[in-house]
Amino acid sequence: MSDIRVQKYAKVLVEHSARIVPGDRVLLEGTTAAEPLLRELYIQILEKGGHPHLMMAIPGTMPFSQDEMFLTYAKTDAQLDFVPTFYKLAYEQFESRIRIHSATNTRGQTNSDPQKSTRHSKALSTITEAQFRRGGAGEFKWVTTLYPTDGYAQDANMSLKEYEDFVFDAVHANEADPVAFWKSVETKQQSAVDFMKGKSQVILRGPNVDLTLSVKDRTFMNSYGTFNMPDGEIYTGPVEDSLNGWVRYTYPANYGGVSVEGAELTFSNGRVSKATASKNEEYLLKTIDTDANSRFVGEFAIGTNFDIQKFTGNILFDEKIGGSFHMALGAGYPETGSKNKSAIHWDMICDLRTDSEILVDGELFYKNGQFVFEK
Repeated sequence: MSDIRVQKYAKVLVEHSARIVPGDRVLLEGTTAAEPLLRELYIQILEKGGHPHLMMAIPGTMPFSQDEMFLTYAKTDAQLDFVPTFYKLAYEQFESRIRIHSATNTRGQTNSDPQKSTRHSKALSTITEAQFRRGGAGEFKWVTTLYPTDGYAQDANMSLKEYEDFVFDAVHANEADPVAFWKSVETKQQSAVDFMKGKSQVILRGPNVDLTLSVKDRTFMNSYGTFNMPDGEIYTGPVEDSLNGWVRYTYPANYGGVSVEGAELTFSNGRVSKATASKNEEYLLKTIDTDANSRFVGEFAIGTNFDIQKFTGNILFDEKIGGSFHMALGAGYPETGSKNKSAIHWDMICDLRTDSEILVDGELFYKNGQFVFEK
């Protein structure tokens, strides 16, 4: 019998996040490790009158996961540049996509050839662009989430049982009505979103940041479980050439299976002019040179989920940590007004809970991890 929490998890994804209606074609992405959740999603999508299309990948079984096999054995530029036919079709034409991260080995690509990885990422940028473009236009209801595996549990320094409880708690699958819970998150965050309407300058100050950016004519979005699950943030796309200053990210920045620690970025007129790291600096430098826009910021966000306080090594949870902010190098979300297009979208997180503040047009907006503006 299926865990009742898995059934409720699927209910949140189908009814609240992807908002499936009769006739929706839905791409279900996950590995075989996520079979329990994928089964529930398949059933519930059918019950809603939708058309599930299941694409299951091979996780980190010995000796290679599917992604590792590709980057190891793909030899020609034609292979690296190829955009998978069915994924391209689904992202361009389907009404919905539900992606279940479910890797069993999160370090599998650590030693992959960065040049091959970068080239393949460029090829897949057309899929990312379609996701953001159609999602922003309301034509594509996509959501990304995670199913607990041993790999993620190890990253979080938890047993699998502890990590399962952490994940199900974070998505509120233990609630009597988890859909109602996530709708209440929307209400709570809307006042901060409303405050930012018509504002221009944002200044962040603290022991790990001294940064100025502009949000003039940009839109802040209320993130309450429609694109990510779990959720809890407000975000926008800053004016591309407006960032000046520096930030030292207090948490490891994980991307493509590689963990970059101690990343510190300096911005000049929006562009990363200097980048250093205490671990995997070479990977950082190569990745931010993926294309012409990968040194510019596509997203600025404040994490609001105080149910998530422990860093787990997974950006889906970590970027929502209450009392933090994060910025993504690369592609921005068109619905925010962002014009930045890139093959990468790399979120990096900085803690703001100690001796830190955010000023908006000269007014104190946020201090030591809490909103303090006058409503």
